[in-house]
Amino acid sequence: MNLPEYAYFKGEIVPYAEAKVGVLTHALNYGTGVFGGVRAYKNDDNGKLYLFRPYDHYKRFLNSCKMMLMDFDENPESMTQHTIDLIRKSGYAEDVYIRPLAYKSSEIIGVKLHDVESEFTIVALPFGKYVSNDTNAHVTISSWRRLDDNVIPARGKISGAYANSAFIKTDAIRSGFDEALVLTQSGHLSEGSAENVFMVRDGVLYTPAVYENILEGITRGSVMELAAKELGMKVVERPIDRTEIYICDEFFMTGTAAQVTAITQVDHRPVGDGVMGPVASKLRELFFDIVRGKNPKYKDWNIEI
Repeated sequence: MNLPEYAYFKGEIVPYAEAKVGVLTHALNYGTGVFGGVRAYKNDDNGKLYLFRPYDHYKRFLNSCKMMLMDFDENPESMTQHTIDLIRKSGYAEDVYIRPLAYKSSEIIGVKLHDVESEFTIVALPFGKYVSNDTNAHVTISSWRRLDDNVIPARGKISGAYANSAFIKTDAIRSGFDEALVLTQSGHLSEGSAENVFMVRDGVLYTPAVYENILEGITRGSVMELAAKELGMKVVERPIDRTEIYICDEFFMTGTAAQVTAITQVDHRPVGDGVMGPVASKLRELFFDIVRGKNPKYKDWNIEI
């Protein structure tokens, strides 16, 4: 991965090499940071870049900051403008992934959230697929469990919590799978390692409810809306048992990084016919047209750069 040329750091755009923190930085030692993920997509027809739902992303980002007692004189609109300025300064003319990061910046020893200074930064870099096999992914159900909301808030993208995701992902990859699914402590399906999940059974689209320790995904919400409005599907949020996944008609993951990733095999068992199904296929087509600014019906989801 090539490093970016610039970063938004301490209120200004600086060369990436100058965006540095000390080894005693609180967030580096204790995981007291929050991050987000936003994408900008290039439309090859007009050469323009489109930021996908940045206001929604930054609203969630600032809510995560609130949980961690971080207070910035920013709003979703101002953070979106910082992002646009950074992308323009970087001169990108291709698909881009944006990583905002807020962190406890004091260089101190001591586990706490109060009376610790905070900063935020934004970086942007070219980015393609997160799951390379995104139309035919094979996954396993992890032996690890998702952290409970009363342990570390699931709806906040808190840096330290992603050690849980790292255990899940590494075990899956080293076992020959593309990704993993993770259960809650009660044994219901929660998410992928870092993706929301959906299941199709008998024409109904199911997804774990927010109380299943999931991240309230922006792509998740978009897909739910598209399935209902464009495909005419009934969309239900409810607990999903492990063995339901083995007998469902379709299964797929969503996320800013994962986009819409079709799952065709779970624990060596084929999902449906063992190929990407029609619902995932239609949602992928809709999604990629929208994010590239090709569907005027959903133009309000994008910000043109």
